[in-house]
Amino acid sequence: MSDALIEMTTKGFGCVGITDAKGRLAGIFTDGDLRRHMSSDLTTKPVVDVMTTGAKTLHPDILASEALHFMNENKITNVFVVADEKPVGVLHIHDCLRAGVA
Repeated sequence: MSDALIEMTTKGFGCVGITDAKGRLAGIFTDGDLRRHMSSDLTTKPVVDVMTTGAKTLHPDILASEALHFMNENKITNVFVVADEKPVGVLHIHDCLRAGVA
């Protein structure tokens, strides 16, 4: 858990992707997961116990406008871009807005 918290904090995305032994995206740990599971023993729990499984993802070929629509429709602020079940990037809604995508 502490590794996930440090990674999430240093990258500034508000999330961290959790991969399995083959590098496939197994889940996502978000600021929301952190708030929902806040307890005195949180740092002793494995991240897999509190992460979101079945995270929504996008394909690398999606248009930025479609990605923004997807995030708005799903009420999420960031989404992993996945190719062949492996994360290749993460897109934050602010990236789209800074680029002028509307």
